[in-house]
Amino acid sequence: MLIGRRLLAALGMVSAAFATPSAATETGVPSAQGESRMETGTEAGFAAWVAGFRPRALAAGITGQTFDNAFRDARFDPAVVEKDRNQSEFTKAIWDYLDSAVSDERVENGQAALQDNLALLERIEAAYGVDKEVVVAVWGLESAYGTYRGTYPLIGTLATLACDGRRGAFFEGQLLAALTILQNGDVDAAAMTGSWAGAMGHTQFIPTSYLAHAVDFTGDGRRDIWSDDPADALASTAAYLADAGWQAGRPWGIEVTLPPGFDYGDTGERVKRPVARWQALGVRSVDGGPLPDHGPASVLLPAGAQGAAFLIFANFQVIEKYNSADAYVIGIGHLADRIAGAPPFRAAWPRQDRVLSFDERVELQQRLAAAGFDPGTADGKIGPNTIAAVRAFQRSIGAVPDGYASLGVLQKLR
Repeated sequence: MLIGRRLLAALGMVSAAFATPSAATETGVPSAQGESRMETGTEAGFAAWVAGFRPRALAAGITGQTFDNAFRDARFDPAVVEKDRNQSEFTKAIWDYLDSAVSDERVENGQAALQDNLALLERIEAAYGVDKEVVVAVWGLESAYGTYRGTYPLIGTLATLACDGRRGAFFEGQLLAALTILQNGDVDAAAMTGSWAGAMGHTQFIPTSYLAHAVDFTGDGRRDIWSDDPADALASTAAYLADAGWQAGRPWGIEVTLPPGFDYGDTGERVKRPVARWQALGVRSVDGGPLPDHGPASVLLPAGAQGAAFLIFANFQVIEKYNSADAYVIGIGHLADRIAGAPPFRAAWPRQDRVLSFDERVELQQRLAAAGFDPGTADGKIGPNTIAAVRAFQRSIGAVPDGYASLGVLQKLR
């Protein structure tokens, strides 16, 4: 979530923001219409934008004093705009992401963080019913267990992004939420720092998610996710996951093996079946044992038939609400498991492959459509329609129909 949304949510990409998919519409605050983006790349343009935003903020309930204090030192930051403009070109294969997200060092540091904060984490687990290892895993991926929480001044950063206009309505909503946090007295503007994309604290909440889910676990009257004491931040993370429907004591998923001749059309989150049905189809735990029954489940192949296979349960979807990227969800789940003592994944990944660039994903979709396999809009997003089109194309050429949008599929289409 948790971390300024880095738009890594396409295949092999992971977000940097603690945000729900609907965060951009949570506030319902209209953004200014007709403000020129031509002028926003200057201090003068920024000042004009702030002047135009002030009456909208006051109309939404922000006091003049809060607004003026918050913006006293706010400046336009072109480096933030540059990061936002370039983020969609960043791609990483899931195996490369997991190599970092669940490295031996991160696992060891997570186990140490768990022990160092065990009493606190057990109280949080008892209060919210979210497994302490999962809370620690979020902490580990979002800020390396609190060692890097971000140093960007949030008001100036969010105002820069709102002023720039590429996602102006979303960031104006986040800015208004940040001003509300200041007005509530949870933190002052100088201490409200975070990532370049506006995420804050130990577990990188965006402001709207903070308002909806942050808690005062220490009882000092403030929901303080910024200070060195991680108590409020970790409890807020547990509250967020609990609000999303976390099922205590149940896994996000397990690594499985698939039988010869398995129908890859049965894979993906949209296909949910009772565990007994998967068992009857020959799906087995990676150690060869029977499948644990934690309710309806799906088979997920994040790297196609050549990579690891997972049986995923309801808690997978809960973590998705924190961040929708498969790589992120698997990273959180696997890091939590490793912190608890589980071994690494057993299956190999197709490390000879690379992730398609944005332009290549668009080309893949265009070529699928031209060949008579409708992927929907050629937008570079590998969603269910594109996966279905890839699968249909693979069947047409006698390839394994796993729906994996690989370079090999693009080369065959070419």
